[in-house]
Amino acid sequence: MSNIHYFGIRHHGPGSCKRLLAALEALQPECILIEGPTDCSELLPLLASKEMQLPVALLSYATDNTNCSIYYPFAEYSPEYQATLFAIENQLELAFIDVPANIQLAKQLQYLEYEQLEPNDDTNTEIERVAGQAKSKEFVADPIGCLAKLAGYQDGEAWWNDLIEQNTSNDEAIFATIESAMRSLRNSISEDHPNLQSDLVREAYMRLEIAKAKKKTSGPIAVVCGAWHVPALKEKHTAKSDKERVKSLPAKLTAKKVKATWIPWTSARLSSQSGYGAGVAAPMWYQHLWQQQDNVDSLELWLAKIANELREIGHIVSTASVIETMRLCRSLATVRGRPNTGFEEIREAVIACLCFGEASLWQQIESQILLGNQVGKIPANAPLIPLIEDLQLQQKKHKLKPLALPKELSIDLRSHAGLGRSTLLHRLNILDIPWGSLKGTGTSRGTFREKWELAWQPEFSVKLVESLVYGNTIEQAASSKIIEQMLSESNLGKLAANISHCLEAQLHNSASKGLILLEKRAAHTSDCVEILTSIAPLIDISRYGTARNVSLGHVELLIERLTIQGALAMPYACRNLNDDEAWHYRRAISDAHNALLITDWSEPVSSQWWQALAAIVDSAQSSVLLTGLAARLLYQAERLSNDELSLLMGKMLSRAVAPAQAAKYFEGFFSDAIDRLLYDDMLLDAIENWLVELDEEVFVEFLPLFRRIFSALDAMERKRLIDRVLQGRDNGQLSVTINENALASWPKQQKRLASLIKRERLWPQ
Repeated sequence: MSNIHYFGIRHHGPGSCKRLLAALEALQPECILIEGPTDCSELLPLLASKEMQLPVALLSYATDNTNCSIYYPFAEYSPEYQATLFAIENQLELAFIDVPANIQLAKQLQYLEYEQLEPNDDTNTEIERVAGQAKSKEFVADPIGCLAKLAGYQDGEAWWNDLIEQNTSNDEAIFATIESAMRSLRNSISEDHPNLQSDLVREAYMRLEIAKAKKKTSGPIAVVCGAWHVPALKEKHTAKSDKERVKSLPAKLTAKKVKATWIPWTSARLSSQSGYGAGVAAPMWYQHLWQQQDNVDSLELWLAKIANELREIGHIVSTASVIETMRLCRSLATVRGRPNTGFEEIREAVIACLCFGEASLWQQIESQILLGNQVGKIPANAPLIPLIEDLQLQQKKHKLKPLALPKELSIDLRSHAGLGRSTLLHRLNILDIPWGSLKGTGTSRGTFREKWELAWQPEFSVKLVESLVYGNTIEQAASSKIIEQMLSESNLGKLAANISHCLEAQLHNSASKGLILLEKRAAHTSDCVEILTSIAPLIDISRYGTARNVSLGHVELLIERLTIQGALAMPYACRNLNDDEAWHYRRAISDAHNALLITDWSEPVSSQWWQALAAIVDSAQSSVLLTGLAARLLYQAERLSNDELSLLMGKMLSRAVAPAQAAKYFEGFFSDAIDRLLYDDMLLDAIENWLVELDEEVFVEFLPLFRRIFSALDAMERKRLIDRVLQGRDNGQLSVTINENALASWPKQQKRLASLIKRERLWPQ
């Protein structure tokens, strides 16, 4: 009788774990072999460290190509993890038996190299061959799904849960049943199937490793692997035939080119299909099953957790409703012929009884309940993950020490050290790791100085782990992430802002790709507000040549083209807008105008821009808010005379214009420019006339608007303005003519204004 015992499991399954531990306890093996890369076996003992907090993942990556990496996630309820703990606690031999990571990475590198070749008939054929090998692990026919359909289930998840994960039976014979089912499935598939070839090679390698262990061990050997592989591992094959099959694997990478370590993982990532052995639909439900496997009240505890989550978001949940939910869960499981209640029945019962049929309520807590937000933790003596290792090297190089308390840092971009620090902090911000917060961006952009506030937070390490999907160095991860963002960004303004971020982070290749994208999308857009919002970021980009020594090529030409394109569209785009649309256009026009004023724009460009603003003022169809803005911009540039503006103000703020429209004009003209009232008598006289003639109800209605606009003044400016209003400007008298009714009401308005000033403390006492 063979002393090798095979246990086919699911990579993340509490039921598989429970039966596996019972089987190992009964078998008492001398050696435990686990499906996993053989060259990472020395990292297995770290799983038993007291500092290790699951979920974690074994990461293996190529040091000279950051796009080449493999993940092996482990959860508390992963059978491989529990088998590892069993072996370490009982001082048993323990090892991985799958194809080494250095060979798997070499295979990935081979595919990446062929992918980068210039396409031709020969290389296309080779790419298809290598790509087929790289992707063959994604088996076309879902074996569990096939068994589920034969059993009358809709999907493999529900069938496996009923049979293994949520089955209360402790019968270890279930392993033989699973093996028999998998053998039947494999017998129905030809060994020539292209997507089976990778599995056949791996299984040949594992058989060779099992044979080596058998020679060294006289006692029982336990092999823990995916259920799909058990029939193949038990088949009789000669060592010669297995070695022939394994020869198809590429040559392994040298030890210097490969690194492996444990990294923190998240419970939510256990639900994704990325990563070795990942892809369980409800990680937190499985964890609950594992932790409460001997508790008869496990369902009640799970429902109590759901009730608490609903209460946290403000939903009222009664105890009676929870009891009814529990009854409905069990009834649904009985009607469906399931041995135990699954999370599908729980979800439907919760929506019906606790959410009163509102699925949207369940959706608010579904991620927290089923996926969770748990983050693993690795021991201090574990090898560092590549991004953390790179960050520590960068911190040492640029003399930046991570501190928890905020610390201000002033950077001079003209120095090599200052530029390096700035670049690192900007790259981390792209990765959503705000170790540094840039203060006063409006004044520091395009200059030689930046002011930062640094504060390191523990969760930034988790962000680094999450960013591993983009690369294994800070530079490469930031570059990959922002390119991904730019490819999916359709808004010109946001795309231009991303290009600016690339230049701040010294990611010149990414910036070049962004500029190409911007040019292509600008040529096909007719949205005026998009064009306008892209001008200011592009002007910021053009100014980086002075401080960061980067080649900006034809950015200036692109700015001119977009400015003319926006100017031509503005007079028509500003017509017949609702309030929200007008507000967006006001901000876009204002930002673009302020940016253009600091450029050396050519005569054709400036002429077209001023003509566009004048057309907005002249058109009766223009939004009143934008008419006010355009009039103020023209007046500030002395392209609208005092007499012309006085006439326009008299027209727009007259009694013939509805107060609501006059208020919009006032807002458009004075937003971000209310300080002009401090020294421009004509404007102040016009506003006084208008405000004095407002009825009390109308004045109160628009008081929030007035307060918002006047709040741009500081305390001393408010005091100066109110002194001018209350004390007059010409020997204590108002310099404007006010009709008798208005003059009669003015003392009343003065009294109310004085009361408001006192109550709101508009100037310091």
